[in-house]
Amino acid sequence: MKKILALLTAFVFVGLVACGPSAEEKKALEEAAQRAADSVANALLQQAAEAAAPVDTVEAHDTSGHAAH
Repeated sequence: MKKILALLTAFVFVGLVACGPSAEEKKALEEAAQRAADSVANALLQQAAEAAAPVDTVEAHDTSGHAAH
């Protein structure tokens, strides 16, 4: 009985692994990966735009070594 149960378990396991994801699941995974890549690209472009923007305020630096009060 144990041999039959072991064989049945092995066949079920092989059957599940052999099936793999369906075409719909593959397409959904590809779309999710594309959305993630687009999101990362947009974030990088936004950071680059912010880094390239000129700074509006410039603070005067005290070179005398004394703090202004």
